[in-house]
Order: sequence, then C-alpha cells, then structure tokens
Amino acid sequence: MSALHKDEQGDWQTVCLKYLLFIFNFLFWMGGAAVLGVGVWTLVEKSDYLSLLASSTFAVSAYILILAGSLVVVTGFLGCCAVIRERRRCLSVYFFFLLVIFLIELVAGVLAYVYYQRLSEELKQHLNQTMSENYAQPGKEAITAAVDRLQQDFKCCGSNNSQDWAHSVYISSIAAEQRVVPDSCCKTITHACGKRDHPSNIYKVEGGCITKLEQFLADHLLVIGAVGIGVACLQICGMVFTCCLYRRIKIDPY
Repeated sequence: MSALHKDEQGDWQTVCLKYLLFIFNFLFWMGGAAVLGVGVWTLVEKSDYLSLLASSTFAVSAYILILAGSLVVVTGFLGCCAVIRERRRCLSVYFFFLLVIFLIELVAGVLAYVYYQRLSEELKQHLNQTMSENYAQPGKEAITAAVDRLQQDFKCCGSNNSQDWAHSVYISSIAAEQRVVPDSCCKTITHACGKRDHPSNIYKVEGGCITKLEQFLADHLLVIGAVGIGVACLQICGMVFTCCLYRRIKIDPY
C-alpha cells in the first residue's frame, strides 16, 4: 500500500507539473507577443529619430527583442509538444531554448538600462551638431526629414532653443532664402514661414528639442528594459518547472 500510495502521489505531482507548464506556456506566449510588439513599436514609432542618434544601441535593443519574441512563438509550441509527449529529450531542447531566450532578453534589458544612463550626455554632445551641420544638406535627406518630424511632433525648435539655428550650415546658405529657422519650426507651416521667429509664429519650448527627444527615448528604453527583464524573470519559473518534470519522467526508450 505504501508503494502504491507513493506511485499515486508521484503521478499526481507529475500531472500538476504538466498543468503548470501548460499555464506557463500560455503566459510565455503572451509575454513573447509583448516582447515582439515592443520591439516592433520601438522601430516603427518615431523610427526617423534613430538617424539622429550617435550610437545604434537603441535600435540594437529593439532588434534583440524582436528576435527573442519570434523565438518565443516557436519555443512555446515546442514546450506544449514536450509536455504532451513526456519525452526527456524534448524537455531538454525546450529548456535549452528557454535559456537562450532568457539570455537574449536579459542582454536587451541590460543594453536598454546602460543606454538610458548615458542618453542625456549623448544627446547634448551630438544632437545640436547633427542638426546644424546636416540639415538640408546633400545626401542627408533622412536626417532632414527626421529633424522636421522631430520639431513638428514635439512642437520644438532647435536643439536647445531656436537660436541654435543661427549657426547652422543651412540657415547660412543661399538655399535658406533669408529664413532664420527651418519652416518645420512654425506652428502653421507655409512656404518661407521660417523667416519670422516671433513666438506667435514658431515653437519656443524651454529646453528645446533635446529635452523632448530625451524624454521620449527614455520612456521607450524603460519599456524595453522592463519588458525584457520581466519576461526573462517569468522564464526562470518555466525552467524550474521543466527541470522538475524532467526528473519525474522516465528515461526515453531507445
């Protein structure tokens, strides 16, 4: 009776572990969809701004999340198959994929956090130079479009203020047609509206575009870091459940 009781208890624990893994896989798929969504959202929403950044760390973090999210879809399916078939080899492969995705998401989260710490300094050093030297210059159409969208979306003018444009290559050129700021600084854009820099005509925001862009990127980085590390922590539970079930399943027959 004692041996039979132990077998029944072991079977009950195995069934519980299987259900826990099924629940985990459902949460895992949802987390993967969130990771994939955040990665795509980061690259699509305001993607023009990436050309204004000195480093590619921000974009790399997003690409890593997209890779991790895509792997989750495949791994979640593999996890269900491993639980249903109760094969150690399937569980081993499943555990390996969980570990790989865990490391990928952890790297994305750490990259986002590290870049968040030096974001302000990078923008202060490079944004004004990028805007003043590259705006409306041959071969720099992507930066020009990014600056125009930046100033319109965030209702700002210039890196720190509208006076920054006075020293730009574009404003000093004949192509500016005596404008003092680009037309994208205007509250209502019309041809050559940048010739007049009165507050009633152009955006005058304290801190300029640097403050607005920094806040926008910081918010995105916090989301990237939180989602990446959050889902990575969820996977620890999955790896623990997998190890427990692995130990309770008999060795695969050959």
